[in-house]
Amino acid sequence: MQLHNITAFIHRRRHLALCAVLVAYCMAGLSLQASAQSAPSAAPDSELSEIVVTGSMLRRTDVETESPVTVFTAEAIQKAGLTTIADVVRSVSADNSGTIPTAFGVGFAAGSSGVALRGLTVNSTLVLIDGRRAAPYALADDGQRSFVDLNTIPLDSVERVEVLKDGASSIYGADAIAGVVNVILKKQYQGAEVYAEVGKGEHPGGGTDRFTASFGKGDLATDRFNAYFNVEYQGDSRILGTDRPFPFNSKDLSSIGGNNNENGVPGSFTGTSTPVVAPGTLMPGAAAPGILNTTLAGTYRPLGGACRGHGVSAASAPSLFNPALTDNYCLQNQAEFGDFQPAQQRIGVSARFTVKVSDDIDAYTNASFYENTVIVDTPPSLIQASVSLNTNNIALPPTLPGGGLNPNDPFAASGQYALIQYAFGDIQAQNIFKNHNLRWVTGLKGSGWGWDFDTGLVINHTWLGTVNRGLLNGPALLAAVSNGTYNFVTPSANTAAERAAIAPDLVKSSTTDLDSLDFKATRDLMTLPGGPLGVALGSEVRYEAQADPALNPNNEVQGLGIAQTAGSRRVEAAYFEFGLPIVKILNFDVSGRYDHYSDFGSAFTPKAGFKFTPIREVALRGTYSKGFRAPAFAENGSSSSEGFITVTPSTNFPAAFCAQHSAAYCQSYSLGLLSSANPNIKPEKSDSYTLGLIFEPFKHFSASIDAYAIKKNNVIEPPNASAALIPYLTGQPLPPGATVTPDLPDPANPTALPRPAVLNGIYVNENSLQTDGIDIDLRGDFTFGDYGKWTSDAIITKIFSFKLVLPDGSSQQFVGTQAPYILSSGAGTPRYRSTWSNSYELGPVSLTLTTYYTSGFASTAVDYTGSPDICIYKANYCHVASFIDMDLTGIYKVNDHLTTSLTVANLINRLPPINPADYAGVNYNPTYAQAGIIGRFFKLGLGYKF
Repeated sequence: MQLHNITAFIHRRRHLALCAVLVAYCMAGLSLQASAQSAPSAAPDSELSEIVVTGSMLRRTDVETESPVTVFTAEAIQKAGLTTIADVVRSVSADNSGTIPTAFGVGFAAGSSGVALRGLTVNSTLVLIDGRRAAPYALADDGQRSFVDLNTIPLDSVERVEVLKDGASSIYGADAIAGVVNVILKKQYQGAEVYAEVGKGEHPGGGTDRFTASFGKGDLATDRFNAYFNVEYQGDSRILGTDRPFPFNSKDLSSIGGNNNENGVPGSFTGTSTPVVAPGTLMPGAAAPGILNTTLAGTYRPLGGACRGHGVSAASAPSLFNPALTDNYCLQNQAEFGDFQPAQQRIGVSARFTVKVSDDIDAYTNASFYENTVIVDTPPSLIQASVSLNTNNIALPPTLPGGGLNPNDPFAASGQYALIQYAFGDIQAQNIFKNHNLRWVTGLKGSGWGWDFDTGLVINHTWLGTVNRGLLNGPALLAAVSNGTYNFVTPSANTAAERAAIAPDLVKSSTTDLDSLDFKATRDLMTLPGGPLGVALGSEVRYEAQADPALNPNNEVQGLGIAQTAGSRRVEAAYFEFGLPIVKILNFDVSGRYDHYSDFGSAFTPKAGFKFTPIREVALRGTYSKGFRAPAFAENGSSSSEGFITVTPSTNFPAAFCAQHSAAYCQSYSLGLLSSANPNIKPEKSDSYTLGLIFEPFKHFSASIDAYAIKKNNVIEPPNASAALIPYLTGQPLPPGATVTPDLPDPANPTALPRPAVLNGIYVNENSLQTDGIDIDLRGDFTFGDYGKWTSDAIITKIFSFKLVLPDGSSQQFVGTQAPYILSSGAGTPRYRSTWSNSYELGPVSLTLTTYYTSGFASTAVDYTGSPDICIYKANYCHVASFIDMDLTGIYKVNDHLTTSLTVANLINRLPPINPADYAGVNYNPTYAQAGIIGRFFKLGLGYKF
């Protein structure tokens, strides 16, 4: 942390920390007094078999609550060979569209990993640590949605991860519409242990190194204190674009019936590391700078006479200027410059100290620091871009400012300009994201005056350093072209200073803050026929802030979207819960929460649930809840964002458009989407229902089937691309508030309608979203005496419907398709996802086989094309196949001290299904099939307990 960050961090929180100390002191005094006056005193925790399950504040002995909860213990995580919280959450079958993989290195929230339960995007799943909120990632997904970066949550300190697959705003407040991921850390640890692991794939790249160490001392029961310290490190090397086979290493799929999207075709506004030029003349009445206003006057040819550079090949075609002539140009496969997996390094330390203030009170403090660095390599920047300066018709001038001929322009002697297509292969293109997360939690937990209580202070600060290299500065580029200071004939001759002049590093620091103080207490009020009536009360005050400056503040960087977010607010909340065991076989749970936000107002969210157990083997459960999502600062603050999606006019536009344009003009290109914050935006509201059956016919087998339905109203949406796109292309009026920035005309048909370059609009509450489906959980554990124990767990999620309802009452169905496409990584909404784990234990040996399944889907996206029947890419690639990944992990306890492990990930070495429409990966979907692109992977681990 830099010194100025530390100073600001301390000063901002000094008053809150002082307040927390005073509250803790008062609570300790009250509880000590209550302990002395109460008889008898509460039983110590070691005598209780009750636990608190995520989604409730009440202690209970039955882990099967009114709401469905999936639990991953530390032991189960180890047996599955998972090494990060992101891996654990990604294995949840309810995680669906809108989830963010770290492999999506060119997204708005690059460098992070987020979860989207029920496919309701990352901002509708609340991530907690020990039941308390965490500060979000400093970059918003798509420049809009706030979420917690899973990469900065330590795994080695985890006791278990609980995933509540139901609305929980009545307990936790905003964002818990789809569910809650609660990462529960160890409360105490004794001893010392270290663990080291190395990993290498069967295919090149992607190696990993991991090390963890834990040290703890003290027993709360006998020593009245416990302190432990943990450190963990993991480094993952990159997988290059050249490290994997065809078709994942190529933009040219013409040999298998796809498109050839290699760079360099004249008129496509792309280029290669070999400049290709054609003579041009100034347009009549062209305004300065003239180098942007030229028309084609001859055929294309490589500058310097030959194609050269990595992956560059020669090609020719009938000339755009005159079909009777020939354009000679170069092609280059840009896929080879990117990463399938970015380089990543995670370093974290965490510590906890707990002391018994009295027999009934524990004082605790947790502190953690995590640094996650992600390095993403990207293709070189193109001289042609639609924004911020439209340089699609850029040309080298024949003369320099001093009057001499331009040596870069081969047509200078005849007074002609040189239209140029070029990718700056001599300038490294790379994005570096270094995220830091500093979190401190301190509080008191215990009992007094007949109440069990927990109060805590959270101070959580994140800061993200971003460095983007290789992007072109528009004005500097024009100056270099006009003055001849960049050598296009021999790019390798340019100096580092000349390259830096047109592509300076872009650097920014972004921060988020979450400070909270909470108090909650529970007790039994009275005895009902079914048991004690439990009550829980709680309150919370919270401060939230985000400051993400623009990386492109003056809008001078070519091809870079604008994303800036700033805002802060205060939140006050009070909440309650009642557990009502009416009779032994029927229990009700009722809860509610009132939140007041300083920036938009208030919300009250109730929830009611029941569990009916007519016989021990069968139980029926269900819930109804309301929820809300507070507008993110990106949506209602001082914010705006511009992103890009890949469009293919020959497929996505009406046929009449490409009938009027050249084939090159109808190749795939990046379409800008500019969204601006709306200070009048309202929060999203939701209604959620679950109804489930729990079946346990005998001790060693249990099953649960839970149906769910969620409806979100006032869905905050960016401008609808298809709503503006189709009217623009067909000459119809645009929707209110929408504008279109046109691209430059087709050089071959300059009078035809230009393709759109940017679609513009503001965030609005205009739609509702409805989804429903079913979860099936099966578990069996069978002991075979001396022959070991077998445990089998299967979790299956099926989505029946996932549709967006538009203001006119029409709807768009997303399930089973690649919609929503203009969302996060455009991964789509598969109908089925499942995880099946089988573990066999015999003495010191355990063997676990985990199978992950994601169903196939249609590569259509009604939110993008406006039609459920139009394929995003091509008709012969209109279906994405299902994907199965199997991981095998073996653990052998050599003795009480030494343990070894071997994991074979992607055991069957299955490649990912081909998905050319996915813009987060090259011809594959990294959200659901990243394991396929990594391939079979071996991890060998060694642990030692002292």
